[in-house]
Amino acid sequence: MSIVAETYRFVVGVDTHAAHHSYAIIAAPTGAAIDQARFPVTPAGLDRAVSWVARRTGGERDEVLIAAEGTGSYGATMTEKFTHAGYRVTEAPTPSTARLRGTGKTDELDALTAARSSLAMATSQLRDARAHGTRAALQTLTSLRDLLNDQRLALINALTALVRGHSLGIDARRALTRTHIRQIASWRTRDEAPHLALIRATATRHAQAILDLETELTHNRTQISQIVTRQAPELLHLHGVGPITAAVVLTVWSHPGRIRSEAAMAAIAGTSPIPASSGNTSRHRLNRGGDRKLNRAINTIVLTRWRSYPETQAYIKRRRQDGKPDRDIRRCLRRYTTRQLWRTLNTHT
Repeated sequence: MSIVAETYRFVVGVDTHAAHHSYAIIAAPTGAAIDQARFPVTPAGLDRAVSWVARRTGGERDEVLIAAEGTGSYGATMTEKFTHAGYRVTEAPTPSTARLRGTGKTDELDALTAARSSLAMATSQLRDARAHGTRAALQTLTSLRDLLNDQRLALINALTALVRGHSLGIDARRALTRTHIRQIASWRTRDEAPHLALIRATATRHAQAILDLETELTHNRTQISQIVTRQAPELLHLHGVGPITAAVVLTVWSHPGRIRSEAAMAAIAGTSPIPASSGNTSRHRLNRGGDRKLNRAINTIVLTRWRSYPETQAYIKRRRQDGKPDRDIRRCLRRYTTRQLWRTLNTHT
């Protein structure tokens, strides 16, 4: 198993921030600092950073590894620029707080730490930066969908409070239906007490905003479906996997090679079992770490299969006969689903 110090001649550590990035170049395998610099996060500044790295490393891109913090946030544009220039960009290891004792903290030290902490890593354990393009589009659309859903729910709650707290002619003993919302949205001004007129007008605006958000959500789903169908139609052939859950999975998976194994996928998704044995008790518990958005998507797939998929129902029946509680059965199904998703993506995409 090769390590970074044996594979690359240079490692460039990058400490990313909103306005400026700090860069540090070290030589492998010694870790000796070659040069450090700071460039603004602008198109011209990123071009200067790429040229600066090329000059100090001899222009041999295959011999240079970029280890950056925050490749998916503050360092996203930097990642795209260096990847386009032919460099391999990876996520730097999480820095240890132990290094801060007696050394202080600066952007320059953080860049050096990002570079040197990557030297001893196995090349198979490097976390490549997520690809942009399709992945970025899906991430934008799914994030927008979460925001729209949150706004819609808040408005429905506010509207429900209005119609239940005031006599507006709506039977709101149960949850408001779409028919109720359309009826409220079509209300006109009435000859009534001023305070009721104000409340009615507010309820009307809430209902109209809910309908507008539902139209946006429908358009959002259509856009996501088109991208997923073009990028990974095989995912949609799996039972319980819809366009939204498939988009979340694709956003995390990103591209072939980023997640090195199905076990790594399970660790990222928070579906890998955690040993919780003690004495004569041998068991595993639920993993509460990982990407919670991906974990929620996988849980949605499992719940759909739990209710309607014959093969899953047969598995549940068999495990119940073995004495397994439903909690452990769901954990096993999440792990199996993660493995299936990873294999499908790496086989067909």
